[in-house]
Amino acid sequence: MIRDRFGKFLIFCTCFMFFLSILAGGCGKKEEKPVTPTKEPYKIGAVLSISGPNAPLGTPEQRAIRLYEKEINSKGGIDGHPLEVIIEDDESDPAKASTAVTKLITQMNVLAIVGSSGTGTTLAMVPIVEKENVPLVCCAAGAQITNPINKWVFRTPPTDTMALQKVLDYLKNTLKVTKVAVLHDANAFGTGGADALQAQAPDYGITVVARESYGSTDTDMTGQLTKIKQTPAQALVVWGTNPGPAVVAQNMKQLGMKIPYVGSHGIANKKFIELAGAAADGVVFPAGRLLIPSSIPEGSKWRKAVDRFARAYKEEYQLEIDTFAAHGYDAIAIVVEALKKAGPDRAKIRDQIENTKGFVGIDGVYNYSPTNHDGLSVDDLIMIRIVNGKWVQEKS
Repeated sequence: MIRDRFGKFLIFCTCFMFFLSILAGGCGKKEEKPVTPTKEPYKIGAVLSISGPNAPLGTPEQRAIRLYEKEINSKGGIDGHPLEVIIEDDESDPAKASTAVTKLITQMNVLAIVGSSGTGTTLAMVPIVEKENVPLVCCAAGAQITNPINKWVFRTPPTDTMALQKVLDYLKNTLKVTKVAVLHDANAFGTGGADALQAQAPDYGITVVARESYGSTDTDMTGQLTKIKQTPAQALVVWGTNPGPAVVAQNMKQLGMKIPYVGSHGIANKKFIELAGAAADGVVFPAGRLLIPSSIPEGSKWRKAVDRFARAYKEEYQLEIDTFAAHGYDAIAIVVEALKKAGPDRAKIRDQIENTKGFVGIDGVYNYSPTNHDGLSVDDLIMIRIVNGKWVQEKS
Protein backbone atom coordinates (compact mmCIF):
# COMPACT_ATOMS: atom_id res chain seq x y z
CA MET A 1 0.00 0.00 0.00
CA ILE A 2 2.85 2.35 0.86
CA ARG A 3 4.45 1.46 -2.46
CA ASP A 4 1.22 2.36 -4.30
CA ARG A 5 1.01 5.67 -2.51
CA PHE A 6 4.67 6.43 -3.30
CA GLY A 7 4.09 5.57 -6.96
CA LYS A 8 1.07 7.87 -7.12
CA PHE A 9 3.16 10.61 -5.47
CA LEU A 10 5.86 10.23 -8.12
CA ILE A 11 3.28 10.44 -10.89
CA PHE A 12 1.78 13.57 -9.29
CA CYS A 13 5.21 15.22 -9.00
CA THR A 14 6.06 14.39 -12.60
CA CYS A 15 2.78 15.84 -13.86
CA PHE A 16 3.17 18.94 -11.68
CA MET A 17 6.69 19.62 -12.94
CA PHE A 18 5.49 19.16 -16.52
CA PHE A 19 2.66 21.61 -15.88
CA LEU A 20 5.13 24.16 -14.47
CA SER A 21 7.39 23.75 -17.51
CA ILE A 22 4.45 24.53 -19.79
CA LEU A 23 3.66 27.66 -17.78
CA ALA A 24 7.29 28.76 -17.86
CA GLY A 25 7.46 28.25 -21.61
CA GLY A 26 4.26 30.21 -22.11
CA CYS A 27 5.50 33.14 -20.02
CA GLY A 28 8.86 33.37 -21.77
CA LYS A 29 9.42 35.01 -25.14
CA LYS A 30 9.44 32.48 -27.94
CA GLU A 31 12.41 32.59 -30.24
CA GLU A 32 11.33 33.63 -33.72
CA LYS A 33 12.21 30.99 -36.27
CA PRO A 34 12.91 31.88 -39.90
CA VAL A 35 10.00 31.23 -42.23
CA THR A 36 10.93 29.75 -45.60
CA PRO A 37 9.11 31.25 -48.61
CA THR A 38 7.50 28.57 -50.78
CA LYS A 39 6.29 30.34 -53.93
CA GLU A 40 8.00 31.62 -57.07
CA PRO A 41 10.48 34.45 -56.38
CA TYR A 42 9.79 38.09 -57.08
CA LYS A 43 12.81 39.43 -58.96
CA ILE A 44 14.13 42.95 -58.48
CA GLY A 45 17.17 44.19 -60.39
CA ALA A 46 19.92 46.42 -58.99
CA VAL A 47 22.66 48.20 -60.93
CA LEU A 48 25.34 49.47 -58.56
CA SER A 49 28.88 50.81 -58.81
CA ILE A 50 30.61 48.06 -56.84
CA SER A 51 33.93 48.77 -58.55
CA GLY A 52 35.53 51.81 -60.18
CA PRO A 53 35.64 55.36 -58.78
CA ASN A 54 32.12 55.14 -57.28
CA ALA A 55 32.81 51.91 -55.38
CA PRO A 56 32.74 53.76 -52.00
CA LEU A 57 29.08 54.46 -52.82
CA GLY A 58 28.01 51.21 -54.46
CA THR A 59 29.64 48.81 -51.99
CA PRO A 60 27.66 49.93 -48.91
CA GLU A 61 24.52 50.11 -51.05
CA GLN A 62 25.07 46.49 -52.05
CA ARG A 63 25.57 45.43 -48.43
CA ALA A 64 22.38 47.16 -47.31
CA ILE A 65 20.31 45.66 -50.13
CA ARG A 66 21.55 42.16 -49.30
CA LEU A 67 20.73 42.77 -45.63
CA TYR A 68 17.17 43.83 -46.51
CA GLU A 69 16.77 40.82 -48.81
CA LYS A 70 17.87 38.52 -45.99
CA GLU A 71 15.49 40.16 -43.51
CA ILE A 72 12.47 39.91 -45.82
CA ASN A 73 13.09 36.28 -46.72
CA SER A 74 13.62 35.26 -43.08
CA LYS A 75 10.02 36.42 -42.49
CA GLY A 76 8.57 34.37 -45.33
CA GLY A 77 9.21 36.72 -48.22
CA ILE A 78 6.41 38.72 -49.81
CA ASP A 79 3.17 36.79 -49.31
CA GLY A 80 5.18 33.58 -49.55
CA HIS A 81 7.25 34.73 -52.55
CA PRO A 82 10.98 34.99 -51.83
CA LEU A 83 12.61 38.28 -52.76
CA GLU A 84 15.41 37.74 -55.28
CA VAL A 85 17.61 40.79 -55.90
CA ILE A 86 19.83 40.39 -58.96
CA ILE A 87 22.76 42.80 -58.66
CA GLU A 88 24.89 43.95 -61.58
CA ASP A 89 28.13 45.93 -61.23
CA ASP A 90 28.31 48.84 -63.69
CA GLU A 91 31.95 49.49 -62.72
CA SER A 92 31.08 53.22 -62.46
CA ASP A 93 30.77 53.27 -66.27
CA PRO A 94 27.60 54.73 -67.88
CA ALA A 95 27.87 52.44 -70.90
CA LYS A 96 28.05 49.36 -68.67
CA ALA A 97 25.12 50.67 -66.63
CA SER A 98 23.05 50.79 -69.84
CA THR A 99 24.03 47.23 -70.73
CA ALA A 100 23.30 45.97 -67.22
CA VAL A 101 19.84 47.52 -66.93
CA THR A 102 18.88 46.26 -70.38
CA LYS A 103 19.92 42.74 -69.39
CA LEU A 104 17.93 42.86 -66.16
CA ILE A 105 14.79 44.05 -67.92
CA THR A 106 14.84 41.98 -71.11
CA GLN A 107 16.56 38.78 -69.97
CA MET A 108 15.85 38.55 -66.24
CA ASN A 109 12.36 40.07 -66.47
CA VAL A 110 12.71 41.99 -63.20
CA LEU A 111 9.75 43.90 -61.79
CA ALA A 112 11.72 47.05 -60.90
CA ILE A 113 15.25 48.43 -60.77
CA VAL A 114 17.30 49.93 -57.93
CA GLY A 115 20.34 52.09 -58.78
CA SER A 116 22.66 53.27 -59.94
CA SER A 117 25.07 54.73 -57.40
CA GLY A 118 26.30 57.73 -59.37
CA THR A 119 24.57 60.44 -61.36
CA GLY A 120 26.26 59.63 -64.68
CA THR A 121 25.47 55.92 -64.56
CA THR A 122 21.90 56.62 -63.48
CA LEU A 123 21.32 59.11 -66.29
CA ALA A 124 22.46 56.43 -68.73
CA MET A 125 19.74 54.12 -67.42
CA VAL A 126 16.87 56.62 -67.44
CA PRO A 127 15.99 56.46 -71.18
CA ILE A 128 15.94 52.67 -71.01
CA VAL A 129 13.57 52.33 -68.05
CA GLU A 130 11.35 55.05 -69.54
CA LYS A 131 11.16 53.19 -72.85
CA GLU A 132 10.58 49.80 -71.22
CA ASN A 133 8.12 51.13 -68.62
CA VAL A 134 10.01 49.76 -65.61
CA PRO A 135 10.09 51.63 -62.28
CA LEU A 136 13.55 52.79 -61.17
CA VAL A 137 14.43 53.98 -57.67
CA CYS A 138 17.92 55.43 -57.85
CA CYS A 139 20.58 56.07 -55.22
CA ALA A 140 22.14 59.08 -56.99
CA ALA A 141 21.72 62.74 -56.05
CA GLY A 142 22.04 64.67 -59.32
CA ALA A 143 19.08 67.02 -59.70
CA GLN A 144 18.92 66.40 -63.46
CA ILE A 145 17.75 62.82 -62.82
CA THR A 146 14.31 63.96 -61.69
CA ASN A 147 14.24 67.53 -62.99
CA PRO A 148 12.31 67.53 -65.20
CA ILE A 149 10.35 64.58 -63.82
CA ASN A 150 10.68 61.25 -65.59
CA LYS A 151 7.53 59.17 -65.17
CA TRP A 152 9.27 55.94 -64.16
CA VAL A 153 12.19 57.36 -62.12
CA PHE A 154 12.37 58.09 -58.37
CA ARG A 155 15.22 58.58 -55.92
CA THR A 156 16.10 58.03 -52.24
CA PRO A 157 19.03 60.41 -51.44
CA PRO A 158 18.60 64.12 -50.86
CA THR A 159 19.20 65.95 -54.15
CA ASP A 160 22.28 68.05 -54.77
CA THR A 161 19.90 71.04 -54.88
CA MET A 162 18.98 70.38 -51.25
CA ALA A 163 22.62 69.88 -50.30
CA LEU A 164 23.60 73.10 -52.08
CA GLN A 165 21.01 75.04 -50.11
CA LYS A 166 22.59 73.79 -46.86
CA VAL A 167 26.07 74.66 -48.13
CA LEU A 168 25.14 78.16 -49.29
CA ASP A 169 23.30 78.88 -46.04
CA TYR A 170 26.40 77.74 -44.15
CA LEU A 171 28.78 79.87 -46.25
CA LYS A 172 26.64 82.97 -45.79
CA ASN A 173 25.36 82.67 -42.22
CA THR A 174 28.04 80.67 -40.40
CA LEU A 175 31.31 81.34 -42.25
CA LYS A 176 30.06 84.78 -43.39
CA VAL A 177 32.16 84.67 -46.56
CA THR A 178 31.44 86.50 -49.80
CA LYS A 179 34.07 84.96 -52.11
CA VAL A 180 34.48 81.22 -52.74
CA ALA A 181 36.31 78.88 -55.08
CA VAL A 182 34.82 75.69 -56.48
CA LEU A 183 36.77 72.52 -57.29
CA HIS A 184 34.65 69.73 -58.73
CA ASP A 185 34.72 66.34 -60.36
CA ALA A 186 34.35 66.61 -64.13
CA ASN A 187 31.65 63.92 -64.10
CA ALA A 188 27.89 64.55 -64.19
CA PHE A 189 27.50 64.83 -60.41
CA GLY A 190 30.41 67.23 -59.95
CA THR A 191 29.64 69.41 -62.96
CA GLY A 192 25.94 69.59 -62.18
CA GLY A 193 26.62 70.61 -58.58
CA ALA A 194 29.18 73.24 -59.57
CA ASP A 195 26.86 74.69 -62.22
CA ALA A 196 24.03 74.99 -59.70
CA LEU A 197 26.27 76.53 -57.05
CA GLN A 198 27.62 79.11 -59.48
CA ALA A 199 24.09 80.00 -60.55
CA GLN A 200 22.67 80.27 -57.02
CA ALA A 201 25.62 81.87 -55.19
CA PRO A 202 24.71 85.48 -56.14
CA ASP A 203 21.35 85.06 -54.39
CA TYR A 204 23.32 84.60 -51.16
CA GLY A 205 25.65 87.53 -51.79
CA ILE A 206 28.48 85.17 -52.72
CA THR A 207 30.80 85.43 -55.72
CA VAL A 208 32.56 82.41 -57.24
CA VAL A 209 36.06 83.79 -57.85
CA ALA A 210 37.57 80.55 -59.21
CA ARG A 211 36.30 77.28 -60.67
CA GLU A 212 38.50 74.27 -61.38
CA SER A 213 37.78 70.62 -62.15
CA TYR A 214 39.52 67.25 -61.94
CA GLY A 215 39.05 63.79 -63.41
CA SER A 216 37.48 61.02 -61.34
CA THR A 217 40.74 59.05 -61.37
CA ASP A 218 43.14 61.98 -60.87
CA THR A 219 45.56 61.46 -57.99
CA ASP A 220 46.93 64.99 -57.60
CA MET A 221 45.10 68.33 -57.56
CA THR A 222 47.98 70.61 -56.55
CA GLY A 223 47.84 72.35 -59.93
CA GLN A 224 44.20 73.37 -59.52
CA LEU A 225 44.70 74.26 -55.85
CA THR A 226 47.74 76.42 -56.61
CA LYS A 227 45.59 78.50 -58.96
CA ILE A 228 42.87 78.78 -56.32
CA LYS A 229 45.41 79.79 -53.68
CA GLN A 230 46.27 82.84 -55.76
CA THR A 231 42.66 84.10 -55.71
CA PRO A 232 40.81 86.01 -52.95
CA ALA A 233 38.68 82.94 -52.17
CA GLN A 234 37.69 82.80 -48.49
CA ALA A 235 36.48 79.20 -48.66
CA LEU A 236 36.74 76.21 -51.01
CA VAL A 237 33.72 74.16 -52.02
CA VAL A 238 34.64 70.68 -53.28
CA TRP A 239 31.88 68.87 -55.18
CA GLY A 240 32.53 65.21 -55.89
CA THR A 241 32.65 61.70 -54.47
CA ASN A 242 35.62 59.74 -53.17
CA PRO A 243 38.49 59.37 -53.81
CA GLY A 244 38.93 62.82 -55.43
CA PRO A 245 37.77 64.95 -52.47
CA ALA A 246 40.14 63.08 -50.14
CA VAL A 247 43.05 63.86 -52.47
CA VAL A 248 42.02 67.52 -52.41
CA ALA A 249 42.11 67.55 -48.60
CA GLN A 250 45.61 66.06 -48.55
CA ASN A 251 46.88 68.45 -51.23
CA MET A 252 45.45 71.45 -49.37
CA LYS A 253 47.37 70.43 -46.28
CA GLN A 254 50.56 69.97 -48.30
CA LEU A 255 50.15 73.47 -49.78
CA GLY A 256 49.44 75.02 -46.40
CA MET A 257 45.99 76.25 -47.45
CA LYS A 258 44.05 77.44 -44.40
CA ILE A 259 40.72 78.43 -45.95
CA PRO A 260 37.71 76.31 -44.92
CA TYR A 261 37.01 73.17 -46.94
CA VAL A 262 33.27 72.63 -47.48
CA GLY A 263 32.43 69.36 -49.22
CA SER A 264 29.37 67.84 -50.85
CA HIS A 265 27.17 65.08 -49.50
CA GLY A 266 29.21 62.79 -51.77
CA ILE A 267 31.78 62.35 -48.97
CA ALA A 268 29.28 61.28 -46.32
CA ASN A 269 30.97 58.02 -45.39
CA LYS A 270 34.01 56.94 -43.39
CA LYS A 271 35.87 56.16 -46.61
CA PHE A 272 36.63 59.88 -46.95
CA ILE A 273 38.23 59.93 -43.49
CA GLU A 274 40.11 56.73 -44.25
CA LEU A 275 41.51 58.13 -47.53
CA ALA A 276 42.21 61.67 -46.35
CA GLY A 277 43.66 60.72 -42.97
CA ALA A 278 44.49 63.65 -40.70
CA ALA A 279 43.71 66.05 -43.56
CA ALA A 280 40.01 65.19 -43.12
CA ASP A 281 39.84 67.06 -39.81
CA GLY A 282 37.97 70.34 -40.10
CA VAL A 283 36.15 69.43 -43.31
CA VAL A 284 32.45 70.36 -43.21
CA PHE A 285 29.76 68.83 -45.44
CA PRO A 286 25.97 68.37 -45.67
CA ALA A 287 24.59 64.91 -44.97
CA GLY A 288 21.56 63.02 -43.78
CA ARG A 289 20.71 63.20 -40.10
CA LEU A 290 21.25 59.46 -39.74
CA LEU A 291 25.01 60.06 -39.37
CA ILE A 292 24.26 61.89 -36.12
CA PRO A 293 21.28 59.96 -34.70
CA SER A 294 20.95 62.41 -31.80
CA SER A 295 19.83 65.01 -34.38
CA ILE A 296 16.67 62.92 -34.93
CA PRO A 297 13.96 63.24 -32.25
CA GLU A 298 14.37 60.43 -29.74
CA GLY A 299 11.43 58.03 -29.73
CA SER A 300 10.31 59.01 -33.22
CA LYS A 301 9.64 56.31 -35.80
CA TRP A 302 12.54 57.66 -37.87
CA ARG A 303 14.98 57.43 -34.94
CA LYS A 304 13.83 53.89 -34.15
CA ALA A 305 14.34 52.90 -37.81
CA VAL A 306 17.87 54.34 -37.86
CA ASP A 307 18.83 52.68 -34.57
CA ARG A 308 17.46 49.32 -35.70
CA PHE A 309 19.24 49.53 -39.07
CA ALA A 310 22.52 50.55 -37.40
CA ARG A 311 22.36 47.51 -35.10
CA ALA A 312 21.49 45.08 -37.89
CA TYR A 313 24.17 46.47 -40.23
CA LYS A 314 26.81 46.31 -37.48
CA GLU A 315 25.84 42.75 -36.60
CA GLU A 316 25.93 41.62 -40.23
CA TYR A 317 29.06 43.41 -41.43
CA GLN A 318 30.87 44.71 -38.30
CA LEU A 319 30.65 48.19 -39.86
CA GLU A 320 28.99 51.49 -39.01
CA ILE A 321 26.22 52.72 -41.31
CA ASP A 322 26.71 55.60 -43.73
CA THR A 323 24.44 57.56 -46.02
CA PHE A 324 25.12 55.31 -49.01
CA ALA A 325 24.07 52.21 -47.11
CA ALA A 326 20.91 54.13 -46.21
CA HIS A 327 20.27 55.05 -49.86
CA GLY A 328 20.41 51.38 -50.89
CA TYR A 329 18.31 50.14 -47.98
CA ASP A 330 15.61 52.76 -48.53
CA ALA A 331 15.52 52.16 -52.30
CA ILE A 332 14.88 48.43 -52.03
CA ALA A 333 12.44 48.94 -49.13
CA ILE A 334 10.37 51.46 -51.10
CA VAL A 335 10.18 49.09 -54.08
CA VAL A 336 9.19 46.13 -51.90
CA GLU A 337 6.54 48.08 -49.99
CA ALA A 338 5.01 49.10 -53.32
CA LEU A 339 5.21 45.50 -54.55
CA LYS A 340 3.40 44.25 -51.44
CA LYS A 341 0.49 46.59 -52.11
CA ALA A 342 0.39 46.51 -55.90
CA GLY A 343 1.39 42.94 -56.72
CA PRO A 344 3.87 41.87 -59.41
CA ASP A 345 2.88 44.46 -62.00
CA ARG A 346 5.42 47.07 -63.15
CA ALA A 347 2.90 49.82 -63.86
CA LYS A 348 1.04 49.31 -60.58
CA ILE A 349 4.34 49.29 -58.65
CA ARG A 350 5.25 52.62 -60.27
CA ASP A 351 1.89 54.11 -59.37
CA GLN A 352 2.18 52.87 -55.80
CA ILE A 353 5.66 54.40 -55.37
CA GLU A 354 4.39 57.74 -56.69
CA ASN A 355 1.60 57.66 -54.10
CA THR A 356 3.89 56.76 -51.20
CA LYS A 357 3.23 59.02 -48.21
CA GLY A 358 4.87 59.02 -44.78
CA PHE A 359 7.18 56.08 -45.50
CA VAL A 360 9.72 56.01 -42.67
CA GLY A 361 13.12 55.22 -44.14
CA ILE A 362 16.68 55.56 -42.92
CA ASP A 363 17.46 58.76 -44.83
CA GLY A 364 14.17 60.33 -43.71
CA VAL A 365 10.42 60.17 -44.15
CA TYR A 366 9.46 59.85 -47.82
CA ASN A 367 6.57 61.58 -49.54
CA TYR A 368 6.28 61.20 -53.31
CA SER A 369 3.70 62.67 -55.66
CA PRO A 370 3.17 63.20 -59.41
CA THR A 371 5.12 66.48 -59.07
CA ASN A 372 7.77 65.21 -56.63
CA HIS A 373 9.86 62.11 -57.34
CA ASP A 374 12.56 63.07 -54.81
CA GLY A 375 10.77 62.07 -51.62
CA LEU A 376 12.86 63.97 -49.04
CA SER A 377 13.25 67.64 -48.08
CA VAL A 378 16.13 69.92 -47.12
CA ASP A 379 15.15 69.52 -43.45
CA ASP A 380 16.38 65.92 -43.62
CA LEU A 381 19.95 67.29 -43.93
CA ILE A 382 22.38 68.76 -41.41
CA MET A 383 25.92 70.14 -41.65
CA ILE A 384 28.63 67.88 -40.23
CA ARG A 385 32.22 68.65 -39.23
CA ILE A 386 34.96 66.03 -39.02
CA VAL A 387 36.77 66.30 -35.67
CA ASN A 388 39.56 63.83 -34.82
CA GLY A 389 38.23 61.41 -37.41
CA LYS A 390 34.65 61.54 -36.09
CA TRP A 391 31.41 63.16 -37.27
CA VAL A 392 30.13 66.06 -35.17
CA GLN A 393 27.04 68.12 -35.92
CA GLU A 394 28.05 71.61 -37.04
CA LYS A 395 26.15 74.72 -36.08
CA SER A 396 24.48 76.18 -39.14
